[in-house]
Amino acid sequence: MKRTLLSALTVLVASAAIAPIAAAAEPASFNIQSARLEELDSRTKNSVHKLRLEHLSNQTKAFEEARTNTTVENKIQVEYLNNQTKAVTDIQEARLEALDARTKNTVHKLRLEHLNNQTKAIEDIQSARLEALDARTKAVDNIQEARLDALDARTKSIR
Repeated sequence: MKRTLLSALTVLVASAAIAPIAAAAEPASFNIQSARLEELDSRTKNSVHKLRLEHLSNQTKAFEEARTNTTVENKIQVEYLNNQTKAVTDIQEARLEALDARTKNTVHKLRLEHLNNQTKAIEDIQSARLEALDARTKAVDNIQEARLDALDARTKSIR
């Protein structure tokens, strides 16, 4: 453990001592291209910065002029916008009322159709029941008639 710590400390001290010497040993090279690029970048940044400032100052001037000239125009514009908003609101309300009326008519028609279908179904069921009752009544009448005929025949045979 002590050896590892000592060797790490030795390497650290040696690299700290050698680093300035290695940096000084590197030759300082002058690159004309990089200097030109740096100069061009600084010019471009300056011109872009000037253009931005000019644009912002123009916007500020236009805003100030608009603010001073808009007292009367502003009232007119506000009134115009209010009128437009009212017109749009009225149109939307009319469209909603028309849509509601259409929807109500459609729903009413669907309800009537449903009720008519139910009425027809009930009438069909009732007619089927009446037919079944009629058939039963006829059967009972036929049975009673047959019984009466049999009783009449017996009564006649006894006399």
